[in-house]
Amino acid sequence: MSYAKPCARAVSPPPAINVTPLIDVLLVLLIIFMVIQPHNEAKLPVKAPDPPIDAPPAPETLMLTVSDKMGLELNSRAVEMNELLILLGELMEQRSLEARTLFIKAPPMLTYGSIVLLVDLAKGAGVVTIGLVKDDG
Repeated sequence: MSYAKPCARAVSPPPAINVTPLIDVLLVLLIIFMVIQPHNEAKLPVKAPDPPIDAPPAPETLMLTVSDKMGLELNSRAVEMNELLILLGELMEQRSLEARTLFIKAPPMLTYGSIVLLVDLAKGAGVVTIGLVKDDG
């Protein structure tokens, strides 16, 4: 008796989900949601300066002038960094809230961090409004 070999079946890979159409649908949905997403911009209150007037500054105006080597002058009077907080604090106590304004005049080559340090110091002393002035000299 001869035995016949059964037919060998072709080995096929296990069934798998075709993810290509799924990825296409997800990409289309992503693009749709990105397009319809509203662009909310942060709105910061900004006061636009008035046009310059060729009048001398008022005597109560405080101008902190910074040199390129971090030398400080408050209304043309030399001040050290460590005594600036005390001096500004005393000046701000004598003023009303509306008059607590300080202008910082600095050269453009000065680093950002040093000006931020002066702004923080002035806010700590009680200054309400700070104006930044570019030194052209």
